[in-house]
Amino acid sequence: MSKRSLTFICQNCGAAFARWQGKCEACGEWNTLTDESAGTAAGPGRPPRKGRPFALEPLAGEAHDAPRLPCGIAELDRVTGGGFVRGSVLLVGGDPGIGKSTLLIQAAGALARAGHRTVYISGEEAVAQVRLRAERLALRDAPVELAAETAVEDIIATLSEGKVPRLVVIDSIQTMWTDRVDSAPGTVTQVRGSAQALIRFAKRSGAAIILVGHVTKDGQIAGPRVVEHMVDAVLSFEGEGSHQFRILRAVKNRFGPTDEIGVFEMTGAGLREVSNPSELFLSERELGTPGTAVFAGMEGTRPILVEIQALVTPTTLGTPRRAVVGWDQSRLSMVLAVLEAHCGVRLGGHDVYLNVAGGLRIQEPAADLAAAAALVSSLANAPLAADAVYFGEVSLSGAVRPAAHGAARLKEAAKLGFARAIVPEAARGEAPDPGLQISDVASLASLVADIAARGNQGSRRSGQEA
Repeated sequence: MSKRSLTFICQNCGAAFARWQGKCEACGEWNTLTDESAGTAAGPGRPPRKGRPFALEPLAGEAHDAPRLPCGIAELDRVTGGGFVRGSVLLVGGDPGIGKSTLLIQAAGALARAGHRTVYISGEEAVAQVRLRAERLALRDAPVELAAETAVEDIIATLSEGKVPRLVVIDSIQTMWTDRVDSAPGTVTQVRGSAQALIRFAKRSGAAIILVGHVTKDGQIAGPRVVEHMVDAVLSFEGEGSHQFRILRAVKNRFGPTDEIGVFEMTGAGLREVSNPSELFLSERELGTPGTAVFAGMEGTRPILVEIQALVTPTTLGTPRRAVVGWDQSRLSMVLAVLEAHCGVRLGGHDVYLNVAGGLRIQEPAADLAAAAALVSSLANAPLAADAVYFGEVSLSGAVRPAAHGAARLKEAAKLGFARAIVPEAARGEAPDPGLQISDVASLASLVADIAARGNQGSRRSGQEA
């Protein structure tokens, strides 16, 4: 008889404890620990399974690229690295209502119309509800096989019959359960066991499987973090309800890059691809407004132009407020410290608000120069040139450091009609268009002086007109 003990596992983060307690010491959540039986052998009444030998492969051999299957949605193929790899497992996470199911049923419909067998398994909706969504998306004629099932063993047995499907969508992994685990559906143990069984089927059969995962309140995929290590790729579907576009970002990808993004626009007929995101992000830009600067950024191999907005106002509080949306809070604090230490810009008595227009989140340090220009423009009430773009990293000494892919950034700016670029000195000779004027800056102090002079000229001109 195998010895059994009780292990208490946090349903939020998957941490295990020997005894119950009200608060999980790993993630800080309350009342998330549940008891789950853990045996030191195969389990009560089950004899231990005898191992079987398997074939070993030599290290030397022909290396073949993993065959990919493009789904026909260019933005999704860009993020996955060119398409779905045979036998791979992808985990897609996102906020409720962001459009995960819509995107995946559109991908399944595109593959089915191309002649590939695709299966959509829903654990949250009935077949009739999935059909209603497909009808709204004009996919009613797509030969996608549907089912509403949550038992993993039944799903694998059904998928093993007939032709092996090229794509299987499981929506969602939190609703799946396996009878190999003595636990309630949705618990950490069930999610881990169900994912492991589906991954084993994918590697054995060669079918590509997409698992839909719920997210917690802080944006992390719910369930044990070990699932993210088990799968081949983790995709994050981001967006805000106040904006019509969605961003698909690769967090992990064993078969492709992790810095690519795909941009979609949510419409009444489903998700529409956005081939030129820069035009979308700059479509509602207000020209001649102080505190706005256009940043020429890079998302993977794609250049994207976005507007950075800043508002600097005198504070009425003892401690000035620093609020930022779409950028790193620590990065903003560093830029403010450099402005005060090396440029003489006193912001200790001002509230500072910074926003990346459109809801896009910027992660690269090349946005330092554009953010600093927007902050100084708002403080000096000096509008920046409407046809100028900015990019460059600001060091702690106040110097402006070069950014990678400068030529691609400038080419995108010239294509969208911008006539001037304020860049680091190292990017002076990278202009792809002779009509694009390059203004290089070596230090942040010179940029601040230029913006302040423009503000003084505007104030003097207004006084003369009065």
